[in-house]
Amino acid sequence: MSISVLIADDDAGMRLVLKKAIEKAGGFVLAGEADNGETAMQLYNRLRPDVVFLDVQMPVLSGIDCAKRISDIDPKTVIIFATAFEEYMPEAFEVYAFDYLTKPFRLERLNRTLDRIKRIAVMVNDGEEVSVQGLARKPDKLIIRNKEGLTLIDTADIILIQREEKSTVIYTSGGRYVTSESLGELFEKLDKNLFFRSHKSYIINLGCVSRIYPYGRWTYLVKLKGTEKDALLTREKFDELNDIFK
Repeated sequence: MSISVLIADDDAGMRLVLKKAIEKAGGFVLAGEADNGETAMQLYNRLRPDVVFLDVQMPVLSGIDCAKRISDIDPKTVIIFATAFEEYMPEAFEVYAFDYLTKPFRLERLNRTLDRIKRIAVMVNDGEEVSVQGLARKPDKLIIRNKEGLTLIDTADIILIQREEKSTVIYTSGGRYVTSESLGELFEKLDKNLFFRSHKSYIINLGCVSRIYPYGRWTYLVKLKGTEKDALLTREKFDELNDIFK
């Protein structure tokens, strides 16, 4: 298993430091490097790396703007900010960055982050599912608008709804549906006893939750029964979910 990494920083010296640390850590492969935000997004769209290191202040497009675009394409991309500016941490929190490293940082600090990424990758690939008490399903239909017109979906069959490739995608036990409707619009139509807005980019079926892993500084990873897809859960929503399953 190799974890692909993209490094975006206008400081060539910092890119070299990150590259050396990644090579030494093992289990990672450098997919590409960028010295500005625009090039970073071009490489991301082409390479789809698992991990992206971002400086905050870069030419053309800032690291924060890159992170927002990346999160809208694939919210599970591991975003790590490596920057000299502490004041951008609240914005990093808004995009649920995996970590925020303030320059100059010790290599031990960086290595701990890399080790955590590898541990999570192993758990996600090899972890056993643990049953979680499901909730009674309420028969209902969800009507969605898409290019083909209107589609009726049994809400009992919905496992996960997520933002993906700048669209909203509904995963069910019987297939995958794409709609232009927002997560907020769909969530308003769903039974709140069964569905949970775990993250700005995810709605999950509570009856399908099987396991939850720590995933970065502000998030958790949710494994779901009936699909190979998984979802993100914010720290605040984790507390709400914990209360639901008590």
